[in-house]
Formats: sequence, structure tokens, C-alpha cells
Amino acid sequence: QVQFVESGGGLVQPGGSLRLSCTNSRIIFRRTTMGWYRQAPGKSRELVAAISSGDRTDYADSVLGRFTISRDNAKNTVYLQMNSLKPEDTAVYYCNLKVPIDNYWGQGTQVTVSS
Repeated sequence: QVQFVESGGGLVQPGGSLRLSCTNSRIIFRRTTMGWYRQAPGKSRELVAAISSGDRTDYADSVLGRFTISRDNAKNTVYLQMNSLKPEDTAVYYCNLKVPIDNYWGQGTQVTVSS
């Protein structure tokens, strides 16, 4: 299976936190720049965070200071820690390379922020 597998989503109240995980047994994460993406209903998929092979991180303005991307190379896993969640963060979250490969998109994980 080449697709990424995302997990950790759920329903959370505004101000809450979630940690998403992403794995792929076919890709050596430590050699790649990875990204977390999200797609809200009726909107295009957008890149929200990225981490390079040298652990440089970049964030969309909308999540800067609230989200943290990290990686565990031994586990071939990338994480997205999401704090201070807002209703506008509601979306399906995906991971892929920062320059995404179409065949690698997984099912994503749903994040719903609502009271």
C-alpha cells in the first residue's frame, strides 16, 4: 500500500487539542519534506504545515502558533499537534509529501471543532 494512513481525528470543543499521526511503510520519512494538509467542505485542499528532512518547519498563517508538526524517524511517523482549536479548523486532514504525489493521498482523518 502506497497511501499514507492518517489517524487521531475526532470531535473536540473550541479551545481543545488533538494530535494527528501519519504513517507510510513505503516512504523513508527522514529523507523527505512532509506536509499536513486539510480540506474543509466546499474548499480546496490546503497545506497547513510542513517539515523538512532537516526538521525545518513552516506553517500557514492560519495555524501559526497553534499547530506543531514533528516527526519520529524511528517510527516513520509524522505528527500534527493541534492546540487552541477553532471551528474554522474543521476539515479532513491529510498528509503527503510537501510536493504531493497523487497516488499517495490516503483517506484522511476528520477533525470537527464544535461546542
